[in-house]
Amino acid sequence: MTNNHSFEKHSASSQAIVYLVGAGPGDPELLTLKAARLLTEADIIVHDGLVSEEILAMAPATTKRVSVAKKRSRHSMSQDKINALLIAEALKGQKVVRLKGGDPFIFGRGGEEASDCMKAGVTVEVVPGISAALGCSAQAKMPLTHRDASSAVSFVAGQCKGLSDQNWSGLAGAGRTLVIYMGVANAEAIVEKLIADGAAPDLPVAILENGTRDNFRALQTLLTDLGDLVKRENVKSPALLVVGEVARYGDAQDKFREYAQMAGVEF
Repeated sequence: MTNNHSFEKHSASSQAIVYLVGAGPGDPELLTLKAARLLTEADIIVHDGLVSEEILAMAPATTKRVSVAKKRSRHSMSQDKINALLIAEALKGQKVVRLKGGDPFIFGRGGEEASDCMKAGVTVEVVPGISAALGCSAQAKMPLTHRDASSAVSFVAGQCKGLSDQNWSGLAGAGRTLVIYMGVANAEAIVEKLIADGAAPDLPVAILENGTRDNFRALQTLLTDLGDLVKRENVKSPALLVVGEVARYGDAQDKFREYAQMAGVEF
């Protein structure tokens, strides 16, 4: 005898799907074609706070939107609750788009969401997005690798389960580029950490703020001045830190030279 309740539950689970979609760094024109299509087809969009209004506006006005914005030390919804929301909506038969700034699998907690969904029997499809490092550096015309300056690039989080517990030894220095996500608030501690690990105080560093958006800024200084530059220029998130010789390339404003001239210091 068939258990109708069990069949219905299995059927709903087998049809349930969550799309983890990368929204890129902000410019709607940098979305993939697939991401743009899914926005028009979604029943519900669960989105990060950094996803631009222009991108959200690409979905029909009738599409349900749920913001799960995260800010430093303050989350509108815990990660466990976000995961549970995705699963519950998918099991209802809703077409769920989890819209994440940048790429879902680069500091986007996409791996955690995918794992929980799959454990619950929900199919997951990942649609990659342009990560902030690629979008911001492209706008600044700053190559992350260069035959004359860098043959390796590393990505780290400047705010991730305790800065002091992270091992960055050898990531910054000659011939290497270090890109730091979410590092503005901890800029002074990052400087101390890198110099303690052997990075030269005069290593070039750039701040790429509000990448691919109208209010984008690219600022260059030396590692020892990074914390002070953040304060002088009132730098706010979202912003990336690029540490290495490649920071001298592109069109970033040389704020260290400018500050030194204003202070009457020969440089």
